[in-house]
Amino acid sequence: MQPWSSVHVPKIPGTPQPLRLFDTASGEVKPTEPGQVARMYVCGITPYDATHLGHAATYLAFDLVHRVWLDNGHQVHYVQNVTDIDDPLLERAERDNEDWVVLGMRETALFREDMEALRILPPADFIGAVEAIPEIVEAVGKLLASGAAYRVDDEYPDIYFRHQASGRFGYESNYDSQTMSQLFAERGGDPDRPGKEHPLDALLWRAARPGEPSWDSELGPGRPGWHLECSVIALNRLGLGFDVQGGGSDLIFPHHEFSAAHAECLSGSYPFAKHYCHTGMIGLDGEKMSKSKGNLVFVSRLRGDRVDPMAIRLALLSGHYRSDRSWTADVLTEGTARLARWRQAVALQSAPEAQPVIDRVRERLADDLDTAQALRAVDDWAEEALAGSGSDTGAPQLIKDAVDALLGVEL
Repeated sequence: MQPWSSVHVPKIPGTPQPLRLFDTASGEVKPTEPGQVARMYVCGITPYDATHLGHAATYLAFDLVHRVWLDNGHQVHYVQNVTDIDDPLLERAERDNEDWVVLGMRETALFREDMEALRILPPADFIGAVEAIPEIVEAVGKLLASGAAYRVDDEYPDIYFRHQASGRFGYESNYDSQTMSQLFAERGGDPDRPGKEHPLDALLWRAARPGEPSWDSELGPGRPGWHLECSVIALNRLGLGFDVQGGGSDLIFPHHEFSAAHAECLSGSYPFAKHYCHTGMIGLDGEKMSKSKGNLVFVSRLRGDRVDPMAIRLALLSGHYRSDRSWTADVLTEGTARLARWRQAVALQSAPEAQPVIDRVRERLADDLDTAQALRAVDDWAEEALAGSGSDTGAPQLIKDAVDALLGVEL
C-alpha cells in the first residue's frame, strides 16, 4: 500500500534531548536507545469505519516519538500495517450490503487523508494484511513445523498457536491468568472453540468457510489470524529487537502479547521489541467512545465541520498520551484558542528569546512525552510576546519552526 504524503520537518538550533518512554513490559520509564536508524512499528487500523479520535490520539503520540528521534539525528524506519481482512471488516460489509474490498479501500483512503491533514509523518512501509499473506503462510508453516502450532481436528481445520510455546508468555502485559482470559474473550479471541488445546491459544490460520474470502496456500484455503500479521510484517521489515512497538492500551492483551510470542517463536530469540508503548483511551463527555454506544467522534467529520486539524492536534496533545481522557467541546475550544494565540504571537515582528522555550519543549517531550508542559512552555512565551515583551526579531520564526518540528503543529 502507498502511505500518505509527508511534510518537511525543520531543523532547529540547540541541543536535542534523548527520548525516555514508559515501557509496559517493565512498568518503567526508560531510555530509548536506537542506533543510527530508529525502528518503530505501530499497529494500524481495521478499515471498516472512519478514523476516530482514539485512532488519532494514538498515531499522534507515536508521531511525536518519530519527531523527537529525528531531532536527535536518527533516521526513522517506521512500519504500520492495515488489517484489511478480519471479522469486523466482513461483518460491517455484510451489515451494509457492501463489498468488503471496496469498504476497506474507501476507509483506508479516508484514513490517509485524515493522517495527512493532522500532519502525522507517514510510515516508510504501510502494509496490508492481504499483501502480506504469502509471508504469513510461510510463518504459519514454520510454527507448525516447530511444534508451536497445531491444527484443530474438525470440519474446519483451523491452525492455532500454543500460547505457552515461547516460554515467556505474559511478560509484555504482566496480566494474571484471570485477566488474560477475560480480555481474550472480549477482544477477538475464541476461548470456547471446540478442539483447541487451551482456551487462550490464538488463531493463526482460519480455514475457508462458505461465503467467506479465502486464499489458496500450502496450509489449505483460508485467511490469516489477526496477531500474526503484525509479527510477520514487523519481523520482515524491522527485524527482532526493534525499538518501539506501539498502539492503544486495548492492544496490550491479547494482540501485543501474542504478536511478541509469535515473533519470538519464529526467530528463536527475544525480545520482539525493546519498548512496548501504549496510549490511553479517548472518551466523549466522560463516557468511553465505542461503536456500540454510537458516540465515536470522527476526524473526517470534524474536518467537514471546518475544524482546523491543527486545533484537533493541539486539543489531543493537551493531555498525556498514556492517560485515559475525555474529549469535550471545551477541550476543542481550548485547542482552537491556543492555536489562534500561537499564530498571533509568531506573526509579531519581535518577541522574547526563543531558545529557552525550545530547550524546555525538548526537555518535556523527552520525559515520556509530557505534552501538557511542552504546550505550557509555548503558551508562556506567546503570552509574553503578545504583551509586548521581547525584542528578538528572529524569535517568532524560531518558535514557529520548533513547534512544527517537535509538536507537528503548523502555525
